[in-house]
Amino acid sequence: MEKLMWLVALVNSFIFCNAILELTGTHDTEGTWKSSITLPCIYGPSQDFVQQTVIWTLVRDQSPATVFRRDSSGDHIMLSRYRGRVSVPKYSPGDVSLEIEKLEITDSGHYTCKVTWRAQNNSLLTKERTTTIKVVKVAVTKPIIRAGNLGFTVPKGARTSLTCSANGSPPITYRWFKGEPGGNTVLVSNHAVLMFDLLRTSDTGKYYCEAENRVSSQVMQQSDAVQLTVRDLTKPATTVPSSENKANTTAKPVSERGHRRTGLPFYLIILIVVLCVAVVFVVVAVILCRRKTKEDNPYEVTYQNTRNDTRRQTCSGVNDKCKYEEGKPTVKNNFMTQPVKENEYETISIKETNECKSLVNAMESEYEVGDVQ
Repeated sequence: MEKLMWLVALVNSFIFCNAILELTGTHDTEGTWKSSITLPCIYGPSQDFVQQTVIWTLVRDQSPATVFRRDSSGDHIMLSRYRGRVSVPKYSPGDVSLEIEKLEITDSGHYTCKVTWRAQNNSLLTKERTTTIKVVKVAVTKPIIRAGNLGFTVPKGARTSLTCSANGSPPITYRWFKGEPGGNTVLVSNHAVLMFDLLRTSDTGKYYCEAENRVSSQVMQQSDAVQLTVRDLTKPATTVPSSENKANTTAKPVSERGHRRTGLPFYLIILIVVLCVAVVFVVVAVILCRRKTKEDNPYEVTYQNTRNDTRRQTCSGVNDKCKYEEGKPTVKNNFMTQPVKENEYETISIKETNECKSLVNAMESEYEVGDVQ
């Protein structure tokens, strides 16, 4: 009974390991001459098994040859004609696919992927899978023209490009023509991309391209012609309205028609801004000056005039006569300052003028009286 259980466990582990380490890929595939191809060979990695070797062999004309070998010492390309053209992923566990670049016709054949693992009990397990590849030359297809980011209508002086693309076995040669197929054409480029560094109005016109590859039939394909239009933005665009547009224009009232927007020149906008700033500055300055004048503390000056007239008596011993001498009048002016209110400026001015006039008149009259005496 124990032996039977052990046998069942061994069979189950064997089936499980085979399911995990089963190589997957394609049986038959077709490659294009001078292009690249990947021959898939993938398995599910397991912690119980460690990959030891990976070998890719080619069987052509019933003579096998090792193309690629990976072991503990590294990767090795065994055939010189594959050096620099084949590789196997290094950092993808379980992926040992073979990639071939720049396919040649002689690369056709049966490729076998052979992987060997080591189990924990040091036993070896080997699996392999064969893929048949046929390298063919594919005639070029009808090319397609793709415009740059600006499209087929571009402004004068801009930079743009037209790209001609076709499928088929490389190398594919391209030619660009200005004109229409079958008409008067001019060869403008021998590259897949037609560049315009500085567009001119003379570049406006129709363009098409041709694509050709080196297959036995030497097939050449032409694209459809495309229209490239270069617009001069400095001149107003003139469009001829169609009959429908004319009918729609006449049918719509004037209020519903679009109005052309006209913008002010840049220098005029700057001038208006400067004038507005100057006006604001002047208004602010006037307000500040007026406020400062109001905050000043004016004073009223009061004049007090006091006149002292004194007579000095002089007597002599002769006939007991006395003479009176008029003393010089003395005038004292006392100035007193009193704060006044804002609305009393004009009153103060008028008051001062009247007082000064009356004071002067009084003094003149007194002096005249003194002189008479």
